[in-house]
Amino acid sequence: MQDRVQVLSVQKCLPKEKEFYEIKYLQDGKEESKVVAKSKDVVKILLYHKEKNAFVLTKQFRPLLYINHPSKAFRIELCGGRVDKDLSLEQIAIEEVLEETGYKVSQLQKITTLYTSGRMTLYYAEIDESMRVNSGGGLDYEMIEVVYLPLEEAKAFMFDETIPKRPALMFSFCWFFHMKDV
Repeated sequence: MQDRVQVLSVQKCLPKEKEFYEIKYLQDGKEESKVVAKSKDVVKILLYHKEKNAFVLTKQFRPLLYINHPSKAFRIELCGGRVDKDLSLEQIAIEEVLEETGYKVSQLQKITTLYTSGRMTLYYAEIDESMRVNSGGGLDYEMIEVVYLPLEEAKAFMFDETIPKRPALMFSFCWFFHMKDV
C-alpha cells in the first residue's frame, strides 16, 4: 500500500474544513492564549474474528503523521469514523464496519466513551466469515487495508513502538483481555 501513496508537496495553509478558535484564559492569574481546532466526534470499533481468532484492524495513510514522522505515516487503527451523519452513534459504527472491513454487523457492545480532543465512543463486535459482504477498503476516496492481527500477537503488538497506533486501540485491547478473560 505504501507504494500507492506519493506526497507531492507540503505547505502551510488556512483551513477549509476545520474551525479554528483562539481561546484566552487566566491560569493562576496569568493570561494565556491558545489557537485550537474544533474536532468532530468519532466512533471506533474493536472487531474480533471468531474463526480466525484475530482482531480485524485497518491500515491507512495519515497525513498528520506524515508531517510529524514521515516514516510512520501508515497507521494501524480500529475501524471507525467521524460522527457526521444524522444517525445514532451505533448506526454510524455499523456503517463504518461495513465500509472499511466489508463485514455486516447488526449488534455492537459499547465499551466506553473517551474524551480526547473530541468525543470518541468505542464499541466491540464479534464477526465471522458468514458476515462478509464485500472486501471493505473504505469509500472511493479512501485507501484502507484490512489487517488481521492474531490474538496471540496482540499483546506484543501493543508495546511494539515501531508500529504507529492510537491509544484507543491499545485501550480496547486491554478492555478485551480484561473483560473476555483471555
